[in-house]
Amino acid sequence: MENDITYEAAFNELKQIEADIQREAVSVDVLAEKIKRASELIAICQAKLTKTETEVNKIIGQMEQKSSDQ
Repeated sequence: MENDITYEAAFNELKQIEADIQREAVSVDVLAEKIKRASELIAICQAKLTKTETEVNKIIGQMEQKSSDQ
């Protein structure tokens, strides 16, 4: 999995693959490669979303703790 790709880049590449497949611009010879890449991009996006959700929840928890301490 590529850790250096941004969520936006992965999502945009995924949208491009989807558009190519819908337009039937992908030959049968490369369809499996495109589907494999799409699967990788989905995993990247899910991992980044999960990480962000965890970080946001941690920050909110810290904010709530500080607020209740006052």
